[in-house]
This record gives sequence, structure tokens and C-alpha cells, in this order.
Amino acid sequence: MELKEAIRSALEELILPDINKIIEDNNEIKTILGLTNKRLDDINLHLADQSRRIDDLRKELRDEISNTNVRIDDLRVELRDELAKNNMRMDRLYDAIVRRDEHVKLDGRVVNLEREISEIKSKLAA
Repeated sequence: MELKEAIRSALEELILPDINKIIEDNNEIKTILGLTNKRLDDINLHLADQSRRIDDLRKELRDEISNTNVRIDDLRVELRDELAKNNMRMDRLYDAIVRRDEHVKLDGRVVNLEREISEIKSKLAA
């Protein structure tokens, strides 16, 4: 039995330090792995928060673009109405200018007719 104990003792002296070193390294790896997992969890939380913020910004931008499009459409309608009003004013102005031009021509014809009547009257009186 002493031989068995001697072999066992020799094996323990040779293998036990290596096993203890492996156990220490394993514990160290587990600690580092735990810290790494914690960092990954923090990064995942950060990414989820960033994704939520991006989604919120996307929604805000969509709403803002929609509101801007509505305002642009309203301005288009308003401008179309203003252009129609201005066209009506231009038409009235054109009519007024044509009438004034016709009036000036008629004034000239009336003056000519009055002069001709005057000449005829003066010829008849003579």
C-alpha cells in the first residue's frame, strides 16, 4: 500500500500544481467573461436607447414633413386665389384702359363734328 501512496503522492506533487493553476485561470476567465458580458449588456441597452431615439426622431421628421406639406398646399391654394384676383383686376384695368382710349377717340370725333357743324352753320348764315 505504500507504493500506492508513494505513486499517489508523486502524482499529486506533479499534477496538483497544474490543476490548481488551471482552476485559477478558469476562475480568472470566468471573471473576465462576466465583465465582458456586463459591457455587452450595457452596449445593448445603449443601442436599444439609440434605436428608440432614432425612431422618435423619424416620427417627428415624418410629422414635420407632413405639416410642411399641408402648409405648402395651403400656400398654393392661397397663391392660386391671389393670382385669380390679380387676373380679374388686370382684366378690369384692361377694360378701363380700352374704354378710356375709346373715350379719347370719341372726344376727338365730337370735337371734329362740332367744328364741322360750326363751319356748316357759318356757311348757312352767310
